Amino acid sequence: MATREYGQFCGLARAMEVVGERWAVLIVRNLLSGPQRYTDLRRGLPAIPTNVLSTRLKQLEEAGLATRRALPHPERAVVYVLTDLGRDLEPALIALGRWGTRTMTEPRPGEAITAESVAMSFRTAYRPEAAQGATAGFEVRMGEIAICLQITNGELAVGIGTHPAPDLVIERQFGHPVRELMSGSKTPDDVLADGSVRVEGDPALLSRFAEMFRF
Repeated sequence: MATREYGQFCGLARAMEVVGERWAVLIVRNLLSGPQRYTDLRRGLPAIPTNVLSTRLKQLEEAGLATRRALPHPERAVVYVLTDLGRDLEPALIALGRWGTRTMTEPRPGEAITAESVAMSFRTAYRPEAAQGATAGFEVRMGEIAICLQITNGELAVGIGTHPAPDLVIERQFGHPVRELMSGSKTPDDVLADGSVRVEGDPALLSRFAEMFRF
């Protein structure tokens, strides 16, 4: 499939030829959370036209960034997964997301908040320098969205869904307390006192969470 070429012998130009088309980077973002079926990708990108999704997936496969894999019985489903080359984009996406966060306040009218976008926000906000040697598991619940955060010796793994054995569960009750914690506009004591967050586990870990995830 033909791709748009910039005619420059430059690593950035070459990268943009591969992932610079509209929606391509967000498809990679969603696949960072793990294998996804076509229907999962459609649900996680509700505004993408189906023909564009099909085209971008084919382009990502041809570029060696993604591949298809059949799930074993009884699933019998085909999922898309990132290759090692595709996963190598993660640091670049985190840097772009961190830059973009500086321009954000409240969601604009019609903007969707998906589990994949929330998962990316935790990758973006993670501060490894504040988590050196730390090991802790967090489950963050925000309405219908649950995010699994596992830090092992300072390395972060992010998943969509529940955590099998969390050290702390952080559940939003109202408002935007998790975002407020991550921005520093409220302290752990603030969100516990006003009841906007309910926790299960050691409440002291909420302070560690706020230190390790900070915009």
